[in-house]
Order: sequence, then C-alpha cells, then structure tokens
Amino acid sequence: MIDISTTYLGLQLKNPIVASASPLSKKLDGIRRLEDAGASAVVMYSLFEEQIIHESLSLDHYLNHGTESYPESLTYFPDLENYNVGPEDYLELIQKAKRSVSIPIIGSLNGVSTGGWIKYAKKIEEAGADALELNFYNIPTDVNMTSQELEQSYIDLVSDIRSQIHIPLAVKLSPFFTALPNLAHRLVQAGTNGLVLFNRFVQPDLDIETLEVSTKIPLSSSSELRLPLRWIAILYGRVQADFALTSGVHTAHDVLKAMMAGANVTMLASSLLQNGVDHINSILVDMKAWMEMFEYQSIQQMRGSMSQQNAPDPTSFERGSYMKALASFDNR
Repeated sequence: MIDISTTYLGLQLKNPIVASASPLSKKLDGIRRLEDAGASAVVMYSLFEEQIIHESLSLDHYLNHGTESYPESLTYFPDLENYNVGPEDYLELIQKAKRSVSIPIIGSLNGVSTGGWIKYAKKIEEAGADALELNFYNIPTDVNMTSQELEQSYIDLVSDIRSQIHIPLAVKLSPFFTALPNLAHRLVQAGTNGLVLFNRFVQPDLDIETLEVSTKIPLSSSSELRLPLRWIAILYGRVQADFALTSGVHTAHDVLKAMMAGANVTMLASSLLQNGVDHINSILVDMKAWMEMFEYQSIQQMRGSMSQQNAPDPTSFERGSYMKALASFDNR
C-alpha cells in the first residue's frame, strides 16, 4: 500500500498537502471543509502586526516612525476592523478549530517587529495551536538600513519568540535575500524548526488612466513553482530544518516535484481559491496513481531524491543552468 504520510515540524501528517494561510481558514466552517477535503493541516489566516498595535503600545514606534512629517501617511493602513478578525477573535477561532477538527492547526503571525508578537505567540500557543508560523513581510525602504541589520532583526525576533513558546516554530521568507543559505542556517540556530519558501509579496501595479496604485493580488500558477523548488533543492541536507514549499502548487506533479526537491509538505492557497477545496482530493488521487505507476512506495522514499545533493547534475541548480538555458537558444 502506498504511504503518502509525512512529517512537518514534528507533526505526523496523513499527506503532504497543507492549506496555507488564506481566507479559507478565516471561519470555522472553512477549516472543517478543508479537513473533509483531505488537507493534512491548516495554517490559520494571519494575525497582522497592525492589528496587535491596538493592544501593544510598544509597536507604536515601528508603525509611526517617520510619519510625523507626512500626517496623511497615517491613513494608508487598511480598516483592520473590516479587513480581518481581531486578535481576541483570532484566538477564539483557534480554540474552536482545535475542538472541531482532528488535523493540526498552525497559527500565523504577519509582521516585522517584536512588540506584541511575543505576547500573541504565547497566546496562540495557549489557545491550543500545534505550531506557529511567522510570516515576515517587510519591504525595507530606508536607504540607511543595511542587509545585515534587516537579517539580524529577523534572527532576534525568532530568538525572542523561541525563548517564550514551546510549540514548533516555522518562518515564512521571501526570496529576496543576498545569501539565503546563510540566513536560513542562522534562523535554525535561533530556534526555527521549519522554513516556508516563499512568501508572495503584493506587487503593486500602476493605473496610468486613474493615476492610482493597484494592490490586487493575482492568484499563482504552476510556473511560480520553480523558484521555491530550486532553493529547497539547494538547502535540503545543508540546513537542518523542515521545508514547506508554497507558491505555484496546483497539481499532483507540483507536489511530487516538491517532495523530490526535499520539501516535507506543500502549502496551497491559490489553487484552492480557484478550484475549490475539493481540489485537494483530486491532487491526492493523481499523486497515488503516479506513485503506483512509477513504483514509489512512500513519500519518504522520494523525498530529496532530486535535491542538489542527489541530482545527476548538481550544477543545474546553480550558474550552470543559466549558461545551458542560453545555449539552448543558440541551438534553435
């Protein structure tokens, strides 16, 4: 019998498909539907730092620094009361979810500074969450901030939170770092148990007729899989952490590629918003059929088999792939 179970953050999961943070986990009914559809775990809809500001005055410095010269900039933040559930409602939702479903529930904090994060990391643990995901979403615009300072702020935050909670801790990163392997290694040393690659930043567009900035979030496609696939394949075996691949996971083949690169799980949001939660079951059926056809007995058997350490041509993950790609056009 084919075994599609896996482990992530020390949690035993029935399959490698985890529902990523999205509106689908904003209500209890949505979490139940995700479990019924076959999700092995659910990452809660993120609690944002801007929401915690109402209960943590220490964040005032981070949110208002530099805005005194431009009072109108204080209105740029969204109406959080209508945007998302509040901090206390968020904690209550975790408690209800833990009573209602049997799959692991992973809390999610989205922000960049310590402030109320430590307080709410502890509250999320107390509410019963099985693990916590820190979603770093910081767009550094200060020309005086160095990359070392930015990375150290992440390390300090992880270290601070790790010292206060006991549940497993994952960090969701963007791909925009000069030396990602070094940062990943330092995050693990600071207490990170897992790395989620990668965060999809909102890329603003410009409406040249209305002269407004559009911040709509387009859904991902399978073509976006290659970036996290590459980095997980490179980090596998070098950084002692569990890996979750997110961004571009839409099909069974996407999930299988992630496992072969070295991921423990894949996280889905766009494909579920686009196709409905029942799409999870379709992916699982296709996965099992493919594994049976190619005589794979388990996820564990294939995990990391196509990582850089185990690939027939390790240079394909580095500079060599760029030169090969250019040469292919010459051949045409």
